[in-house]
Amino acid sequence: MREKNAKLGRGVAALLGSGTSTQVGAALGALAFPVLGPAGVVAVRQLVAAVALMALSRPSVRRLVWSQWWPVLVLAAIFSVMNLSLYVAIDRIGLGLAVTLEFLGPLAVALFGSRGRSELMIAAGAAAGVYVLILPDASSDLVGVGLALFAAACWAGYIMVNRVAGSRLPGVQAPALAASISAVLYLPVLVALISQGRLDGMPLLYALAAGVLSSVVPYATDLVVLRSVPPRLFGVLMSAQPGLAALAGLVLLGQVPTMHEWIGIAMIAGANVLAVTRANRRHSTAPTPLLEPAA
Repeated sequence: MREKNAKLGRGVAALLGSGTSTQVGAALGALAFPVLGPAGVVAVRQLVAAVALMALSRPSVRRLVWSQWWPVLVLAAIFSVMNLSLYVAIDRIGLGLAVTLEFLGPLAVALFGSRGRSELMIAAGAAAGVYVLILPDASSDLVGVGLALFAAACWAGYIMVNRVAGSRLPGVQAPALAASISAVLYLPVLVALISQGRLDGMPLLYALAAGVLSSVVPYATDLVVLRSVPPRLFGVLMSAQPGLAALAGLVLLGQVPTMHEWIGIAMIAGANVLAVTRANRRHSTAPTPLLEPAA
């Protein structure tokens, strides 16, 4: 029992470290925005993710059939727009606010398909959290908010499509192929940056760090953590992501959340804890955890 608890403790620590890595990577990527722009940072991140995941999975492309290819292509489309919309949102409204709104994606998946009173109350609580978080008025950046919500929809789509892809391709082959296709789509951005002499120095290092910390480290950690952390606890710990994003934005970017933003973040994170707990209770076998997208 002691060994099991120690293993669980290490898994929890690793998962929290993975979440911190994701948000620190996003903050470092934001430091490169003035030179590379959000699209340039996404291009570098996609390339790093593709190289790492392809080296890990080594899929046999020639043997794939259409039933395996179509979810890969959908994932590639999701990867291509999800991080770009999130990074543009971060550039406009800040890291903590953007990531918290994006987190509504997995929350919606956790609540999807249930019409119980408890789930409706959780959804209403999350909606109230969004209002408190934004407090919309004439000065609100509605474009940035809309982009973050679009990223949330992409994350929800990733979860659902990745379940299909995971049932048809072993290991991380589907995300690896999808990340590679997405990286190819972003090659013109890299070529443009190179031709303009902008892809070097600290901005390049920040973008590379974003790729490693926000893609490679979290995905590799999640695969290991799932062996020791129950899916329900995994989902609950994922709720720390918005708070970690706010802290990373505060420390690395100087973005100081207001009191109403901290309250909104807490409300949405709390709604996710309740949703994950309810979702696991509804199933005799635990559902697939809501993983952070690999690319």
